[in-house]
Amino acid sequence: MAFLADALKRVKPSATITITQKARDLKAQGKDVISLSVGEPDFDTPDNIKEAAIAAIRRGETKYTPVSGIPQLREAITRKLKRENGLDYKPSQTIVSTGGKHVIYNALLATLNPGDEVICVSPYWVSYPEMVALCGGTATFAETKIENEFKLQPEELERAITPKTKWVILNSPSNPSGAAYSHAEMKKLTDVLMRHPHVWVLTDDMYEHLVYGDFKFVTPAQVEPGLYERTLTMNGVSKSYAMTGWRIGYAAGPQHLMNAMDLVQGQQTSGTSAISQWAAVEALDGTQEHIPVFRKAFERRRDLVVSMLNQTRGLVCPKPEGAFYVYPDCSALIGKKLPNGKTIETDEDLVMGLLEDQAVAAVHGSSFGLGPNFRISYATSDEKLEEACRRIQRFCAELR
Repeated sequence: MAFLADALKRVKPSATITITQKARDLKAQGKDVISLSVGEPDFDTPDNIKEAAIAAIRRGETKYTPVSGIPQLREAITRKLKRENGLDYKPSQTIVSTGGKHVIYNALLATLNPGDEVICVSPYWVSYPEMVALCGGTATFAETKIENEFKLQPEELERAITPKTKWVILNSPSNPSGAAYSHAEMKKLTDVLMRHPHVWVLTDDMYEHLVYGDFKFVTPAQVEPGLYERTLTMNGVSKSYAMTGWRIGYAAGPQHLMNAMDLVQGQQTSGTSAISQWAAVEALDGTQEHIPVFRKAFERRRDLVVSMLNQTRGLVCPKPEGAFYVYPDCSALIGKKLPNGKTIETDEDLVMGLLEDQAVAAVHGSSFGLGPNFRISYATSDEKLEEACRRIQRFCAELR
């Protein structure tokens, strides 16, 4: 009898974590590695949030919390959703979990049965299909194209829906492509979903505040109120507030779904860190003055990276509206030879060659379900980005 669960056979390790660890190993050997593989802001958590956490510790807020979160944070979430997204929820319709990934996993575990399908939009965040598999469902895919700026077209969504579809996961702005949907673009997708009342929407809004130029963020239930009763709106404090290590994700949705997610979480982790929750109250209710500062820096970095990559032999890099990633096409480099003589057969060969030859860590696009591309995170300093792009230019120029 096998000891390990069969479910593990359906799950691949995270390519992002694998590449990042390889970069750490090379750095430990003394190599000057520039890691562009991690989706983590390089900014520190704002001081007002840190002070709120310290104050909570001094008040003795160090005990177990309710499974779905402290009342003060759940109330802050409802205020945020009303203020910024025009969505009305009661505190009982919210949940606080240990990061956005935990929210999504709870929702899938609470709703999926064998044979249920979940549509993931390619390129997708690496964890979506793996979480679907762990929860006993089947991931299906709706592919995007570079000529549509990696945005899902309504006819592709329509084609992907079957009688077995239970969820579609929408992520705007997107990890890995940075693509974000305007009100008109989102409305075309919600119009499709209104024709299929058995399909629920799980919207990952984690990069909501990181949009550039005149772009205005929208979320599905805001665009189409008719979807309110079958939408789970997920968000968190990791990216917009530089709080990745605090591990706070949250969501709001129909009461019966939230009750089910509370039941799952109650037997899984119970409530998340009390200190982190009090910090998140300040993040949502306190000053938002750091967000324009973050946004301006990321926009400048995006423009730098897009410009330099588009001056690189064999790369085509669209300019995304949000998040802090670019997703250049590298199809012109497939078939060329690395400096060590090995032929580049896949985008994974390319990023591994780039890491070994120029000590720049990126993540291959095939791990996000769409290649040949690779993902670069520009959530690091301008100086490092400029040097990394020079190395990428040098690497691509030397391929034969």
